[in-house]
Amino acid sequence: MQGRQQAEPNSNEIRPPVTKARRSRIKRQLPSVAEVARFAGPAFMPKRAARWERVLTVADFRRLAKRRTPRPVFDYVEGAAERELSVDRSVQAFQRVVFHPHVLRNVGSVEPSTTILGRRAALPMVLAPTGFTRMMRTEGEPAVARSAARAGIPYALSTLGTTSVDRLRSDAPDTELWFQLYLSRDHGRSRELLDRAKASSYTTLVVTVDVPVAGARLRDSYNGLTLPPTLTLRTLVAMAAKPRWLFDALTTEPLAFEALGAGKDLVSLFKNAFDPGVTFADLEWLRAQWRGSLVVKGIQRLDDAKAATAAGVDAIAVSNHGGRQLDRAATPLMLLPEVVDAIGAKAEVFLDGGIRSGADVAAAVALGARAAFIGRPYLYALMAGGESAVDHLLKLFADDYVRTLKLLGVSRTADLSSDLVTAT
Repeated sequence: MQGRQQAEPNSNEIRPPVTKARRSRIKRQLPSVAEVARFAGPAFMPKRAARWERVLTVADFRRLAKRRTPRPVFDYVEGAAERELSVDRSVQAFQRVVFHPHVLRNVGSVEPSTTILGRRAALPMVLAPTGFTRMMRTEGEPAVARSAARAGIPYALSTLGTTSVDRLRSDAPDTELWFQLYLSRDHGRSRELLDRAKASSYTTLVVTVDVPVAGARLRDSYNGLTLPPTLTLRTLVAMAAKPRWLFDALTTEPLAFEALGAGKDLVSLFKNAFDPGVTFADLEWLRAQWRGSLVVKGIQRLDDAKAATAAGVDAIAVSNHGGRQLDRAATPLMLLPEVVDAIGAKAEVFLDGGIRSGADVAAAVALGARAAFIGRPYLYALMAGGESAVDHLLKLFADDYVRTLKLLGVSRTADLSSDLVTAT
């Protein structure tokens, strides 16, 4: 009752009548829906298509890609061989890196560019070759290659690419293009691929040497994403569960391994894709055939690095194939310094595996890498939002790399050195 008595004086207040004119004044004071959307649209009305614009890390892109892509497709990118120990260790190696920065250095202006195989690159990065790229999103290799051009870095087309060598050149005319080759004793087949790359002005050949046979990628086996594909009912149901991805796949060009050559029998193509009989003699033959820059990717031992250098290659990519071949293989970052010490004066050394940020790139370069290969991160971005999302990812890498240089007290990529970092 007491509360009611206290409220009674207010109930006797004289309120002005709500006239038509007063209603009009109140209405004019309230913002319209359009005004609210203009000033606070992202907070109140998020648009799914633009979510990647608020992404800040590779982990963010990974989460978004996982939501938008069928499980088997995501597993193809995410997965590795057997227990997937190698890929985890490659990432963890960068997490254990310790920086030792200088202070009181003038870093008002930073030059992040470098040279890769004698050609200027805006950053010490290469977008690595990846197969099945149009399966992730049908924009595929051309989208990634154009993003690479805008970022000022090279892009490598895989032998198992879903865009042909000449079409990629046409769709990405400003990109420095590299071609990745699985070496075979069938020199006629290899020569045919080399000739196509030469005709389309690819500057560099990347020969992958850690694939005498395909690794045991258990996720792909469960999902039927094998070579050749053997799709299961579970895989087809999972693809149907992502209607946007499915609509995109069904209304664009059919998926085909165009880089190998359209119209060929898939079974015979994959039967000859990996050759367990390849030796260093085949690498020497390849060196004689290819007059452009030659990179050997998949080196995991110091003696093999020396042998490849003796065969005349221009660069070594220390790599365990993203953990997708031999599980428990050497962690590239741990092997990098001794390879650089042994052959760094004779050939450039690249690092492939575990890179997830611009700071990781800086650590690799400080330990002697000329450049770092980036693979899974750009595929996450492609799945999350297509070409524009890959642009965004590469800007994140560039910004992080420049910021790391400044925080290390370094004004040029050329000044990164091993005294700035400890890898344990």
